[in-house]
Amino acid sequence: MTAAQGRTGRPPLTEERKAAIRLEIARAAVGLFIAQGVAATTGEQIGQAVGVSARTVWRYFPTKESCVRPLFSSGIDAIAAALRQWRPGRPLEEAFDHVWTPDVVVPGPDVGALLRLTRTEPGLRAVWLRTHDEAEPAFARALAERAGLPSDDVRPAIWAAMLNAALRAAVEHHAYRTPEPGAGPEAERADLAASLRTALAVTAAGLT
Repeated sequence: MTAAQGRTGRPPLTEERKAAIRLEIARAAVGLFIAQGVAATTGEQIGQAVGVSARTVWRYFPTKESCVRPLFSSGIDAIAAALRQWRPGRPLEEAFDHVWTPDVVVPGPDVGALLRLTRTEPGLRAVWLRTHDEAEPAFARALAERAGLPSDDVRPAIWAAMLNAALRAAVEHHAYRTPEPGAGPEAERADLAASLRTALAVTAAGLT
């Protein structure tokens, strides 16, 4: 009997299912953090909210604060793809027409409340900043590919740093503002999209 024939139990999870579980854990963690604070939230509670064990939570994430990482990083691949498709001679904002609209906007709706928590929770702030720090190489590779520059050219790294800082500042600006009375989800998404487009307009002159 081969190893494959002798294997029992559940089949291995697909990468898509793993990503879905990570996102479910992230959203459950955010909900608990908002409701009762980070300190009062346990891995067991996060797992119960998703229907998995605490052991499963720790299999995916090293700390409870890091559980929110998928919500912070969800837009990185979309941004990098948009940068690769940005045509020479066209406005930078145009590259994101299909990404940042009031209906489909990066990052997701959970991020505003989560970012407000980062102002008082150092552990969450560290995850947010680390996510952006790790995003820069992806942006730099995309910009180098678009410009036909070698990987060791410093210019894509500088462009990526400019863009990364502008996007982070725009999202934080949106999250930290006091919402308009009676503003619903659609107004929130539109405001976030507008903030992101402003960030692109401000930095576009240096990303030629």
